[in-house]
Amino acid sequence: MDIQKARELGFCFGVRRAIRIIEAEAGKGQRIVTLGPIVHNKTVVSRLKGLGVDVVDSVDELNGGITAISSHGVSPAVMEKIYAAGNTMIDTTCPTVRSAQQTAQRLAKAGFGVIIFGEERHPEVRGLLGWAGEHSLASQDADSIVLDNLPKRIGIMAQTTQTHDDFIRFSNRLMERLLPQSREIRVVNTLCQETHKRQSAAQELAGQSDLMIVVGGHNSANTRRLAEVCSTVVETHHIENAGEIDTVWLTGKKAVGITAGASTPDEAIEQVIERIRSIAAG
Repeated sequence: MDIQKARELGFCFGVRRAIRIIEAEAGKGQRIVTLGPIVHNKTVVSRLKGLGVDVVDSVDELNGGITAISSHGVSPAVMEKIYAAGNTMIDTTCPTVRSAQQTAQRLAKAGFGVIIFGEERHPEVRGLLGWAGEHSLASQDADSIVLDNLPKRIGIMAQTTQTHDDFIRFSNRLMERLLPQSREIRVVNTLCQETHKRQSAAQELAGQSDLMIVVGGHNSANTRRLAEVCSTVVETHHIENAGEIDTVWLTGKKAVGITAGASTPDEAIEQVIERIRSIAAG
């Protein structure tokens, strides 16, 4: 059986940076609490817990000390609450997400209503909405957006981990609906280029494979997107760890492709490859 890894996979710059910052602070012997998981991967979160880094789900659970913002970022209001609770803040927001936040803020200050192509409940999108202000909303369905009472000037942007093709389709359809009532429509590309490289590499490998295995957290948006991209080409399974592999998937397969989300550590990828080799060896 031939097992190939995508040319771009696993930890991206933003994730490596976030983990490096947290590990450095934890190495000083300080107790750190992260507001939400630092990245969407249980293996990484578990390893950080071993270094004394705990996770809370809400600002209301904070009671002083050192609080780290995850790579997904937060809204200005959440930052204010962290400081108000007497916490010292470590900001590990991904630079690409930070750029998207600045875009949302600039559009809002210029008088634009902001529409974000993304998952409304995802931490990154919740943060972006906070930076975009009261005249903002998030959706993945251009036809479901209610146009009544929207400002005459609209800015369209995206959750950083969405695919290029989906964002283009969303933007085109939304502009069709907005043009009759809008004075100005501005589309800003806030998609992560590292994510795009991984999606392109995964799709390319899928075209050369009988089966694709996508490794990463089930709650990871960018990993889910990789699985969606691959599944349009070949049989694809999204797993979080090697233990989830079903031997039935490998029956009759000669070429297996492996890709992984941006928050998936190298060891998780290698464990999956070793598990496949073990199954193939019988």
